[in-house]
Amino acid sequence: MDSGKFWHRRLLRSTRLPFLCLVALCGAAWAQPAADGNAVGVATLEAFLRDVHTLTADFKQELWTADHRLLQTETGTLSLRRPNRFRWIYAQPTQLTVVADGTKLWIYDVELAQVTVAPLDSSAESTPAMLLSGDRNVRDGFNVVQTSKTDGLDWIKLVPKKGGTDFSSVRIGFKGNTPQRLELVDGLNQVTRIELENLAVNPDVADSTFEFEPPAGVDVIGGEG
Repeated sequence: MDSGKFWHRRLLRSTRLPFLCLVALCGAAWAQPAADGNAVGVATLEAFLRDVHTLTADFKQELWTADHRLLQTETGTLSLRRPNRFRWIYAQPTQLTVVADGTKLWIYDVELAQVTVAPLDSSAESTPAMLLSGDRNVRDGFNVVQTSKTDGLDWIKLVPKKGGTDFSSVRIGFKGNTPQRLELVDGLNQVTRIELENLAVNPDVADSTFEFEPPAGVDVIGGEG
């Protein structure tokens, strides 16, 4: 699966059919005491959503089969600002830029010279980037089902409340209140692992980072309405 297909499947579907990839924690359950020791995980997410407003990082993304074969490795950079703004740039091996400007989601495939634009509506609350950059209400799609400590990180496992999503679960590894790794498991038990490096928490990030203007000469699909 190339990076364009990953984001088209993980992000674009949200504006069409399921487009559910990482919603956040269920709002109703959020107000209730967590059971079976998961209060620690809830508290970690609460601290992240409360204290981290902007974040920049380099990332490495790997796709693994159910039998633990590595299919692809990609690298790039990301910037996010709450609420609902992020720029996710794949640099290697395929150049792809994904930008949420608060109202629209832009996906620019450099190789295809194609831009896809879609509304960043409530269905977009379930993507990995939106889990990190969304507001507190974005938690309404997930339940915390497990917490653990491995590799020096505090792990939280989430499952989507709604059916029809492209993934069955997601794990987030935190150091303090900062996410370090994400692991998404899809319906075929393939695992997408995203490791964040060189993190900066709450840096100044220019407004222009979350703006996107299609380059001259590229095809634009979806319009701006």
